[in-house]
Amino acid sequence: MANATKVVNIGVFVPSEVQLLDMACIDVFHMMSKEYLGLESMELLPKHIRELAPSVKISYITSKEHAEAGMLPITSGLKIATTHDVTHPDVQPGKLDILLVPGPDPYGAWGEDVLGFLRGHVAATKTTDVLSVCTGVFLCGAAGVLEGRTVCGPRGVQDMLRERYPRTKWVGEKVRWWRDGNLWTSGGITNGNDLVAAYARASGKHFPAPVVEIACQMADVGDRGQEYGQGQTAYFVSFMWQVVKAWFVKPAKAKAT
Repeated sequence: MANATKVVNIGVFVPSEVQLLDMACIDVFHMMSKEYLGLESMELLPKHIRELAPSVKISYITSKEHAEAGMLPITSGLKIATTHDVTHPDVQPGKLDILLVPGPDPYGAWGEDVLGFLRGHVAATKTTDVLSVCTGVFLCGAAGVLEGRTVCGPRGVQDMLRERYPRTKWVGEKVRWWRDGNLWTSGGITNGNDLVAAYARASGKHFPAPVVEIACQMADVGDRGQEYGQGQTAYFVSFMWQVVKAWFVKPAKAKAT
């Protein structure tokens, strides 16, 4: 009898509006799945590689309040249909292999149901890895799971993060991602792709290495190093130069028709 296909259960935690590009890194995981690599368009790949891929089940989890409201708005005018709220038995701590936390508004506020849900998954160290992207660290901080840890976070707001969470060691000025136990954190926005690639390569417990490398090659991710090539001072000088230039750009006049 053929071996049963391994199933990787992934939750995407969106208790409020999040950045679309932060959340988009979930698709890198999907590209490592049997559902994706088994598509007819993937027949170029060797059969044994396609059979190595696990099945990936993705749940989109929100607060009970947003679940009752219907579609959840995220950036770029998009609305998504979530699949579960934080009280659903299928997504409770211990039921997920991976919980992805895309970045919300860093000034947002969340109820205890949301914060307790996240705390529970971080505490489930034997079953669950939590991957926080960009400003997802603010949600993690509000849940109280950063104290005593070494954490990444967006490089542009490291001072704000240090002020809010002084008992956390912040390394986001130097690196794109960092692991501390079962909590993985990334820098800003598309560093989520770097995080997913690094996690899949390093953990090895969910995705076979050949599957990971094929997916990363197709998605053109995972080739950037953990450390930034540009130092923090150079980064801020470059950013502020763009701001200065923007002040002196004259608005284009509309052409007469």
